[in-house]
Amino acid sequence: MARISLAKLELRIMEAVWKLGPCSVREILEAFPEKGRPAYTTIQTTVYRLENKGALRCVKRISNANIFEAAISRDEVGKGLLDDLLALFGGGTKPVMAHLIESGKLTLDDMKEAEDLLREHRRKGKTRC
Repeated sequence: MARISLAKLELRIMEAVWKLGPCSVREILEAFPEKGRPAYTTIQTTVYRLENKGALRCVKRISNANIFEAAISRDEVGKGLLDDLLALFGGGTKPVMAHLIESGKLTLDDMKEAEDLLREHRRKGKTRC
């Protein structure tokens, strides 16, 4: 499957759909905090853009409201965002890891889990380590 690039508002809409499940444009709009909430037409336009990109799909129509659901998973989008982030650093992970450590967001338990994953991938022949 081709990677889908999402703008900030598109990502926020996807978060609402992942949280709500199948929902209408109005329900997506109401998932946004009242303060700073985009206009209905902005959400509607962006939802149809997401449908054209293949991120959302219309699953049914109730009266004049289309009901949409996610066509891509949060995990797929997250992996794509991480790939973009790493590309920003030329593919190197060291600057990202250093920031996570310095900010306190990467714990020793996280590192142990990462080591276990690396060992498992090496055992399966999936990494160059």
